[in-house]
Amino acid sequence: MSYAIDFGTSNTAIARWNPITQQPETLSLSGISHQAGQNPPLTPSLLYVENAAQGQVLVGQQVRDRGLDIQSDPRFFRGFKRGIGASVQGFLPELDGLPIRFEQVGDWFIRTLMQQLRASYPDAGDALVLTVPVDSFEPYRQWLGTLCQQLQVEQVRLLDEPTAAALGYGKAEADTVLVVDFGGGTLDLSLVQLERRTAQAKPMGFILKWGEKNLSDRTTQRPQIARVLAKAGQNLGGTDLDSWIVEFFANAQNLPVSALTLRLAERLKIQLSLQPQATEVYFNEETFESYELSLERSQFEQVLKDHQFFERLDESMTQVLQQARRQGITAETIDAVLLVGGTSLIPAVQSWVGQYFDTTKISSSKPFEAIAQGALQILQGVEVKDFLYHSYGIRYWDRRQNAHSWHTLIPSGQPYPMSEPVELILGASTDAQPSIELIVGELGQESSGTEIYFDGDRLITRSLSSRQGQVQPLNDRDGARSIAKLEPLGYPGSDRIRALFRVDEGRSLRITVEDLLTQETLVTDQVVAQLS
Repeated sequence: MSYAIDFGTSNTAIARWNPITQQPETLSLSGISHQAGQNPPLTPSLLYVENAAQGQVLVGQQVRDRGLDIQSDPRFFRGFKRGIGASVQGFLPELDGLPIRFEQVGDWFIRTLMQQLRASYPDAGDALVLTVPVDSFEPYRQWLGTLCQQLQVEQVRLLDEPTAAALGYGKAEADTVLVVDFGGGTLDLSLVQLERRTAQAKPMGFILKWGEKNLSDRTTQRPQIARVLAKAGQNLGGTDLDSWIVEFFANAQNLPVSALTLRLAERLKIQLSLQPQATEVYFNEETFESYELSLERSQFEQVLKDHQFFERLDESMTQVLQQARRQGITAETIDAVLLVGGTSLIPAVQSWVGQYFDTTKISSSKPFEAIAQGALQILQGVEVKDFLYHSYGIRYWDRRQNAHSWHTLIPSGQPYPMSEPVELILGASTDAQPSIELIVGELGQESSGTEIYFDGDRLITRSLSSRQGQVQPLNDRDGARSIAKLEPLGYPGSDRIRALFRVDEGRSLRITVEDLLTQETLVTDQVVAQLS
């Protein structure tokens, strides 16, 4: 049996493939999913630490049922997905003598979900797909991959969230679809082509796979391949909008910033997706604390404009459409536009999408479950072709700037596995140099970076303008920088080695090194860094 988890910033959806109906279904887990009657059933991405040393936590609806999500308590975590894999995490509390990182919070959350899932569905360990944001850096994927190895699941795969959404909407009749995935923490846009499988077509590799279990003969029966043509994304989501609403009331009514007021802001935002005006009233009988907040949709949209919200959306849309045009695809030739995530339900967001596309092409009927249900498709025989979203390069010393900079080695958009390697000729930089060292990095978008920090008890993410862009070094540690030893020793003034780089089907960056002086091959197809 196959299962899928869409771990979201605000909510998490879990789906399985129903063997009787031969259709995906979204699951409700007793005690931790939303209260009965909510459709579709979702698990709030909330966690409360009861005892860190013993790993005792409450997750999802358990946290809300006890009112722990409206208290300013360092044991309560929301929006923690955004901090996983971040190089700068700000101050996190030490709980019960244990230092806390976002990775640990995410680990507790996913493990608890799997425990609850197995309690209801004992076959949940057969096959699992987890989805990842299109703009996630490799540390996030590596964290998720390491966690999956410890979950005792026979087969695990990772899939980009927008690609899963395209499959989840079941747009089999469409050729090219644009997925606008706008959830609690990220905006991801992905242009996906659904094409018929031919006898000669081969998948370009799943992102992640363990186990040798043969799931079923159904994998040869479904005739679909999903090929990602263009991607764009940024750290912008519903939690940012909640903070902006609280700031609005802080200025207008001197409202304090707390977990409670953030929750009230979230409720106002959700109401305004359905009606032109929203009101939230709160009264605590013990403390006599009370709030009455009213917000009109026009005021909310002005808040969005004040934070350059639509300009940021335009940046991502422009980026993905530029990538599409390089492949001969225009906005007019895109067959369908699929809206995913709670933030995509905001009327102003839907109007923004309508500025780019004919409204008859836009679908928004499955905003919360399309990703989890679509992820199941790759375990039912749909194969996914993909390309590298980020660029990869090597660090060098820029004499003009008197600082380190990065030279792009493999550009974003490179399909993998690579059919031809990238060549690099290098020489020694010092007398009697014993080896050649290279630091390989994952290069982020040049337009902005992201800073993560705490403001009181709030987790804040802020975009930072930067021409250099964010870089994640992949092998900057002792023993990993050296790619080849030089015998005899190297001296400046001449080319010494020829390095060939390629990315294999498992997203491993491999290198072959030839010594131009001795004509010997020093390294053969060795893994330099794991890109998945």
